[in-house]
Amino acid sequence: MTVTEFNTCVDQYSDNLYRFILKHIKDTDAAKDIVQDTYEKIWRKVNEVESVNAKSYLFTTAHHTLIDYTRKAKKQGDYTEAVEQKLNHSTQYTDIKEILNYALDKLPEIQKSVILLRDYEGYDYAEIGKITNLSESQVKVYIFRARAFLKNYIGKLEAII
Repeated sequence: MTVTEFNTCVDQYSDNLYRFILKHIKDTDAAKDIVQDTYEKIWRKVNEVESVNAKSYLFTTAHHTLIDYTRKAKKQGDYTEAVEQKLNHSTQYTDIKEILNYALDKLPEIQKSVILLRDYEGYDYAEIGKITNLSESQVKVYIFRARAFLKNYIGKLEAII
C-alpha cells in the first residue's frame, strides 16, 4: 500500500470505523482513540497490507483493538455508571432509536459486533467471518440469535409507539 492509498483509505473509511466503534462503547473520546490506534497499526504494516484488503484489515484490527479496550475497561471498572443509574428515574422510552441502542447493549459482545457489521456497515457473512475470526456458519448463527433476542426484547412495534 502506498502513502496515497493509505490517505485514501483514511478518507473513505474513518467515519464508518468511528461509527462502528462508537456503537460499541458509547464514549466519543475512547472511540477516537481506538480509530487512531487502528490507523497506527495499519501504518506500521503499510508494506504488508494490500489496498484491496484495507477495509477488511481496518475493521478486523478495530474489532481486536475494541476487544482489548473493553477487557481493560472491565478490569478498571467504571464508577460513573452507578451514579448515572441513580439519576435515571424512568425506564419509559419514547425514542425507537434509544430503545434499539439499549437492546443492542444487552447483547453479548460477539453478537453485537456481528449485528453491527452486518446491519449497520453492510458486510456480507464471509467478510464478517474474516473480521471476527469466525466461520461463516457461526456468523449466521450469531446474527440469527441476536435478531431473535432483539425481536423478543423490543416486542411489537405498535406497543412501543
